[in-house]
Amino acid sequence: MLLEPIDNVEVRVPEDAMGDVMGDISSRRGKIFGMEAVGHYQVIRAQVPAAELHSYATVLRSKTGGRGVFKAWMSHYEEVPREQAEKIIQASEKNRKKEQEA
Repeated sequence: MLLEPIDNVEVRVPEDAMGDVMGDISSRRGKIFGMEAVGHYQVIRAQVPAAELHSYATVLRSKTGGRGVFKAWMSHYEEVPREQAEKIIQASEKNRKKEQEA
């Protein structure tokens, strides 16, 4: 069984970008736990695999016109979904073969 780190994430976005950002979080295997209005912004609370947050700041800036911010911190570990685990294992085997040939 492979485990991966899961981060708690809070994303503060303008209301007009809410749908795009929520869709992006979901596409990153994120689980949205709630939203809260703070002035003209919405704060989205979610849990997202840490591996899926690579380059998230750039994507968030793009989707919000530079007006969105986020913070993330480690929450816990969860089992990697089977499909993802198979990709990781195949990549690891490929790297091991390259190292053995060198």
